[in-house]
Amino acid sequence: MLTRAPDGDASTFTIGSVVPDQLSSDLASLRIDRDAPRPPSALRRLVVPVVVVGLLGAAGFAGYQRVEGALFKQEVKATEIAMISPSQADVTVTATGYVIPQITSKVGSKLPGRIAKVNIKEGDTVKEGDVIAQLEDADQRSQVVAASTRVGAAQARIATARANLAEVSQQVERERALVASGAVGKANLDNLVAREAALKELVRSAEAETTVAQADVGTFGVGLKDRIIIAPISGRVVTKPATIGEFVGGIGNVGLVAEIVDFNSLMVEADVPEPRLHLVKVGGPCEIILDAYPNKRFRCEAAQLGQRVNRSKATIMVKVKFLPSSADEMEGVLPEMSARVSFLSKAISDATKDEKPKKVVATDAVVERNGGTVVFAITEGKLHAIPVKVGDPVGTNAVELLDGPPQGTRVVSKPTSEMADGQRIKETDK
Repeated sequence: MLTRAPDGDASTFTIGSVVPDQLSSDLASLRIDRDAPRPPSALRRLVVPVVVVGLLGAAGFAGYQRVEGALFKQEVKATEIAMISPSQADVTVTATGYVIPQITSKVGSKLPGRIAKVNIKEGDTVKEGDVIAQLEDADQRSQVVAASTRVGAAQARIATARANLAEVSQQVERERALVASGAVGKANLDNLVAREAALKELVRSAEAETTVAQADVGTFGVGLKDRIIIAPISGRVVTKPATIGEFVGGIGNVGLVAEIVDFNSLMVEADVPEPRLHLVKVGGPCEIILDAYPNKRFRCEAAQLGQRVNRSKATIMVKVKFLPSSADEMEGVLPEMSARVSFLSKAISDATKDEKPKKVVATDAVVERNGGTVVFAITEGKLHAIPVKVGDPVGTNAVELLDGPPQGTRVVSKPTSEMADGQRIKETDK
């Protein structure tokens, strides 16, 4: 408590000696507790969230890089593993196609009926005119017998009518003589002449009936013959034939008895890009490699150009004819086999014909992954890393594959470092 000095000086004050208890307790409560935790500073409250957000962003970016290929379809350009023969230097155009027979017959039945006998099986070789199957024909045979019986009956009526006509004709001659001599009247002669004319018409009617019956025999005979199914061409049976008891023929039932293919007419129908058609010459040499026999090469020549352009693919079909040196060379070649045709600037020589082709892939399709060499094969829109073993370079932009995927496998051209096994992709020509 403040008090004025006793000497009356208004500027002099003193603090009272008596301090209330409340003030003492308040001052005592103003101690600093050094053991209590310090509150976070403003700088710390600002830095910590920034660091946390940065760490989460880095983790998210790393995770995005790992799953980006699996969640999003990356556009890639594809190339293909191919077989290259020693004649590759003479190749002007390469095309793909299929082995197609030019002469084939899907044998059916002209008449509806049930199979009674089958004389062939799949893989058999038949000649034109061979009986390959027979339908049930009991009903047709009975109709032939009935028609033949009607022919016999009609012929008997002809004989009877002719005999009656001959008898009446004699009577007419005798009666005409008597009338001419005046021995008898003309009335009886007129009756005989009328009867003779009626018998002549009866003979003609019986003859017509016989003709009809004979035509029926011929018709039923043709039907009976049609119950025997013959091979219309020479060739090989390529499908399982109809079985005994199976119903074939007739409207709405197009079941085949068998399919026959002339293997001597096999050709490759290849799709040549329209801009390169001018490099293909009819009669020019070429080489065929079948996917089924990648180490076997066939001489061939361009036989015929197609007469229509496939607008969707911008290609023209070219028929290529095999030129085997022997019949055994074509053993194993089957319809619908996939083929690759190389049109050449010069024919294959005997020296190079027996050299084995090499399996190659574009050099930029081979990459290093995890210490190994791989290519990324494309299967159903996904990548599959397949280990490969490469050999010597082939040309300037290809390398030989000593071990790896088969011919025709589509692989990524110039794969990036982010590509991984199982990644979804989309093919593009860009």
